[in-house]
Amino acid sequence: MSSQTSRRRHRHKILASQQLFRSKLHTLLDLRGAIPAFIHISDGKLHDVNVLDILPVEAGAFYVMDRGYVDFERLYAMHQAGAFFVTRAKAPMDARRVYSETVDRTTGVICDQRVMLNGYYSAKKYPEHLRRIRFKDPESGKTLVFLTNNTTLPALTIAALYKSRWQVELFFKWIKQHLRIKRFLGTSENAVKTQVWCAVSTYVLIAIVKKELHLDASLYTCLQILSVSIFEKTEVSCALQPNRSQSELPPTANQLILFNF
Repeated sequence: MSSQTSRRRHRHKILASQQLFRSKLHTLLDLRGAIPAFIHISDGKLHDVNVLDILPVEAGAFYVMDRGYVDFERLYAMHQAGAFFVTRAKAPMDARRVYSETVDRTTGVICDQRVMLNGYYSAKKYPEHLRRIRFKDPESGKTLVFLTNNTTLPALTIAALYKSRWQVELFFKWIKQHLRIKRFLGTSENAVKTQVWCAVSTYVLIAIVKKELHLDASLYTCLQILSVSIFEKTEVSCALQPNRSQSELPPTANQLILFNF
């Protein structure tokens, strides 16, 4: 199966978390539109791997996550649900090689293997073969070891999927920089969660508008335009597309008058 065919058939999602004050924002980002598909706000004490217990798993989807989410029992449950995962192996990893694919080392792929876990408990938690790919990043020079249950995609595609994790970091950065989430208005659990959900809802609404209107402007530009025209009787499409002529509002418009003078 080619990587292009796989990208058409499968959904690629990134799971990550970010510390926010005394809370932690666990986010599953859908790469099709950089929109959160799942969010869970917990206290800072919850370990990342526990989120896999409440994560809705979609068969056929790829879940990309860092090694903080490596738990073989939970990964095997994801495997049995028909989903694919791509993550990094923890060091040291006690596993034996079962089979090795022929690789072209000039591409950065050092080895592409099928392995079985050696540990008694680990082998019981994940009793099937795992695919282990050792890859040397040409940009940083670091050697990375990936684990996945997908056996059809090329090794370079698996490495590219893991590299796409930077998009969730951009999501967290955008949220904190542009939606006033660096400082919290309150310190109670309800206050923190309310402010986080308001910020995420704003991001999602702007992302949906940007996609529906096929805008080339960045999310930040759309946010700035909407923030200065929030009380104007201007259609959103016209505010974000200056070259488009504004149509007259119908007499039965749902927009009400805010102030009567």
